[in-house]
Amino acid sequence: MNINSSIGIFDSGLGGLSVLKQFIRFLPNESYIYIGDTARVPYGNKSPETVAKYAAECTEFLLKRDVKLIVAACNTVSSVALDTVINVAGDVPVVGMIKPGANAALRATINNKIGIIGTRATIASKSYQNEIEKISNVKTVSSYPQACPLFVPFVEEGLQNSPAAKILAEDYLCKLRNEGIDTLILACTHYPLLSHLIQEIMPGINLIDSGEHASVSSLRLLAELKLLRDESEKFIDKPDIKFYVSDLPQNFYQQAQSFLGFDVGTPELIVL
Repeated sequence: MNINSSIGIFDSGLGGLSVLKQFIRFLPNESYIYIGDTARVPYGNKSPETVAKYAAECTEFLLKRDVKLIVAACNTVSSVALDTVINVAGDVPVVGMIKPGANAALRATINNKIGIIGTRATIASKSYQNEIEKISNVKTVSSYPQACPLFVPFVEEGLQNSPAAKILAEDYLCKLRNEGIDTLILACTHYPLLSHLIQEIMPGINLIDSGEHASVSSLRLLAELKLLRDESEKFIDKPDIKFYVSDLPQNFYQQAQSFLGFDVGTPELIVL
């Protein structure tokens, strides 16, 4: 692996941009390759076998571009197919979302009541619940999972600020609010794009963005492997990112530009 190689990040669509934004924040000197599998979004309503197939194809694409780290930004992939990504990646290190997010939630909670919102596949896998139980030791923690399948299409269509999104969020979150949770894991990359709305409905709740904590974990990992770029190579004008999408590059371009706040260039259309 080359110290100057890129970090590869893949997601089912736009949601992984929330992870990419955190990586740019914590690792601004790195270059990135981002795959948005927009032709097959969402992954959260697919079978584990199908998700594993898609994840393997994204991983193979990144390996052909000599990346030094693969980030499975999609929580569904991290929940049901991370082993597939690791096996395909071989010697290239892989970072998922579950462990960093679960650790952060345990550090944040005071009353030991943690809510988890995610896709149907992520919630059904019990990946976050199992990880929280595994690492909580003697601490008694209660987890409250809630599938929010319609959040992803709302974000993909740019409707996260719409009145309909608020009605939907109220319906999804009212049960968790009634349980008295003090910490909520946003267990899908799309959900940080709804964080303002979620915080409005649940004021005072600790929101855990798994992408933020995955980026910090990646910083430590690359430092241990001596694969961090030198600070003198920091990109001045904007981050060095190559975007690839499997469908609708223009729609992706418009939303990515708005969310990231800089010219992302024209994403390249690919077949996975």
